[in-house]
Amino acid sequence: MLWAGRMRLGTFGILLMLVRASAACEFGPFPYSVTGIVCRMTKPAALLLNQETAQVIQAAFRNAKFPNITGERSMRLLGKVAYGLTNIQVNDLSIEQSEVELKENDAIHIAIKNVTAFFKGTLNYGYAGAWFLQLFHSVDFEIESSIDLQINIKLTCQKDQVAADASDCYLTFHKLTLHLQGDKEPGWLKQLFTDFISFTLKLVLKREVCNEINFLAQVLANFVHDLAANFVRDEDISVDISLASAPLIKANYLESYHKGLIRYKNYSDVFSDSVFSPSLLTESRMLYFWLSEHILNSLATAAFLDKRLALTIRGEKLQALFEMEDTETQRKVVQMIFQGTSYNDSVAKVWSLAHPQISLQPEGTVVKSLVAVEISIFPPGEESLMVLYMEKEITVTIQAAYTEKKLILHPLDSRIEFKVFKCTADPSGNDPSIRNFLQTMISVVGIPEVISRIEPALTSLMNSKGLNLFEIRNPEIITRKGYIIVQLDFSFPNHLLLDFLEKML
Repeated sequence: MLWAGRMRLGTFGILLMLVRASAACEFGPFPYSVTGIVCRMTKPAALLLNQETAQVIQAAFRNAKFPNITGERSMRLLGKVAYGLTNIQVNDLSIEQSEVELKENDAIHIAIKNVTAFFKGTLNYGYAGAWFLQLFHSVDFEIESSIDLQINIKLTCQKDQVAADASDCYLTFHKLTLHLQGDKEPGWLKQLFTDFISFTLKLVLKREVCNEINFLAQVLANFVHDLAANFVRDEDISVDISLASAPLIKANYLESYHKGLIRYKNYSDVFSDSVFSPSLLTESRMLYFWLSEHILNSLATAAFLDKRLALTIRGEKLQALFEMEDTETQRKVVQMIFQGTSYNDSVAKVWSLAHPQISLQPEGTVVKSLVAVEISIFPPGEESLMVLYMEKEITVTIQAAYTEKKLILHPLDSRIEFKVFKCTADPSGNDPSIRNFLQTMISVVGIPEVISRIEPALTSLMNSKGLNLFEIRNPEIITRKGYIIVQLDFSFPNHLLLDFLEKML
């Protein structure tokens, strides 16, 4: 028999979403020591993703390029009979049931029951009779099939990322019936081809369908890896999500471990002191992400090196900062600093002098940063003049939340310590009114203003990676000493995977 080409059968690689790794890679004696990111997907999430299996199969069948099937057989009295099934297409497809089971420390078991598929095409056949009589015919056909599929997906590691092995695959046929031209052909002809074409078709389908499942499982694994890698990359800053340890497969969840090292130009990130343990996560939510404090510190360093921690304020924004309260003291200080120059002719620059230090604590994320502030005025007809320069160490505790597809950052208590203070209105630095006013302004308005700029920027960045496509329910961001946990329930945007399959098949 000859099966020309390959059939792109899309199916069950969807359950590889968020899973990484296997024992094929060398991870060293301490499995969690270099773990910066952990993902745990519980059984309810696996069941939810499995609901999309029917749509994935249907999309794959619709786009499949089915090859021709050819064969021949010697028949008594009829001589040698040759046949070919061409122009094979799927006319209809339905799936009754799909189930998934996590086999502890083994594999993801998927059972697809009662897959009913109708194929249509053209049957070409010919035979040479005993008296050298040659006859050739062409009839339309329809094949009605009912199949159960059993797949065990095991995980192996190639080049520090997941490779899916779905070669443990079985097909069971409940029905495989050949209909010729709506049963208009004589019964003997239908019986002749049904007997040996059906047998051949079963063998070919078992081999090729399982090969395609294995092929597409790896394609989808690569797709998920690339999708995740793109999500944690922005311009020159990226996160290394290569495997840090073999995955843990339990009856109720899958867990994968990633290095989480920051990559930025010549910046070298090293991490070998992770505090992760599987006991830190529960099984009550669908999806969990565990992130080490080290990752946030390294991201802050990369952002600093990339000169992203700078802000320019002018016009109405600058006015709102300095006119937070309408008091005589406030008006006096503003007059002294700006020397009567309007806000439209003034500019304030804020930037970090060193990379911020981030500490994760139960009360929130503690950010400590050495910040410089410079205010310059541009009097009409005169050269610009720097009227205020100060360096201050700011420590602020922030609580984070994600609601209505937006990141919310809420600053709590803050502490400000002046390191350098220069003001043309107070050369000696002995006037406490200016410094006291600036300290209050920074605490009450300045820090919230900076955070209000960060919130939409980070939300926009996450949405550009497709986060807003997911329906995330009841997300929680929990900080503990040295790490942070994000836990949530979700609905999967099935078009994301279907669009990918449409391009691949």
